[in-house]
Amino acid sequence: MNLKKTASILLIVVIIAFIGFIPESEACTRVVYKGPNNTIMTGRSMDFKTEIPANLWVFPKGMKRNGEVGKNSVEWVSKYGSVAVSSWDIATSDGMNEKGLVANLLWLNETKYPEFEKDGNKRGMSVSLWAQYALDNFATVTEAVADLEKESFVVASDVIPGTDRFVTVYLSLSDPTGDNAILEYINGQLNIHHDPSYTVVANDPTYSEQLAIGKYWENIPGTIFLPGTVVSSDRYIRAKFYVNAIPQTDDTRVAVAGLFSIVRNVSVPYGFQIEDYPNLSTTHWRVVADQKSLVYYYESTLTPNTFWLDLKKIDFSEKGSVRKLDLSDNKTYAGETSNDFKASQPFQFLGL
Repeated sequence: MNLKKTASILLIVVIIAFIGFIPESEACTRVVYKGPNNTIMTGRSMDFKTEIPANLWVFPKGMKRNGEVGKNSVEWVSKYGSVAVSSWDIATSDGMNEKGLVANLLWLNETKYPEFEKDGNKRGMSVSLWAQYALDNFATVTEAVADLEKESFVVASDVIPGTDRFVTVYLSLSDPTGDNAILEYINGQLNIHHDPSYTVVANDPTYSEQLAIGKYWENIPGTIFLPGTVVSSDRYIRAKFYVNAIPQTDDTRVAVAGLFSIVRNVSVPYGFQIEDYPNLSTTHWRVVADQKSLVYYYESTLTPNTFWLDLKKIDFSEKGSVRKLDLSDNKTYAGETSNDFKASQPFQFLGL
């Protein structure tokens, strides 16, 4: 091995060692797959340091909602029906609407929301509804960005009930055209990153810094070397490489399998811990949203099956009902589950 190649490898090792010691908290990864013939799919992992109970919900259009922050809450009536994954049945953390718009909430330590005064003049909305607001109101990323960049309301946050964990999340959006947007609040300012090329995002650091890290790794062939730890930067690089390396196909079975394999690759093994990293987060569930065929796939790390919901089999009209797929106690489902959803009262979003 010549000296130049040896020096290059040593440089890579040093960089990886540096990245590997970046502390992080709750961790997730989101990846958008783009195949031929408008084959667009979004996959994500949900990683959290403690159990994060989830259920699947079907919400019809025409639902009246408010921001749950008191008299200054923003109000709306849902234009589109959606399927959503709840966290503790107090928030929507992921979902896809009947138009194929996908919304995901992911953790970002650097998040700092604007100040919200319950008795002030600015309208507000609890962060628990941020993703649902997008699913309810928009068919495309462009529509969502045009509305949200106006900042007509303040996103307000609070601690997770029963913990001292203050919620600091950002919102990622994708649609059936392959468009993408990442919305972060940094130092109280809304940063919107909007471009179809923004197909991969993890947690820390901020998205502009993730893009810079990705730019650097473009000079290192992924077939020769990829960073392998569970920290955010490494997961981002692996997902970014693999989503372009797997077969680009309009065969739904192959595309779903490929995207799920990437999300599993960037997952954190269940129960994995590192000394002095108390906030390291294990993966609890994964989803793949097929935005062309309108099918939503779900799998839990504690159940043996991947199952799915075909949105085309759901009545999302105003005459439709709220329905729930109960995932408590590690209930196991298989195949298409539209008939397993049961009529239910909607859960109460966490407010201030």
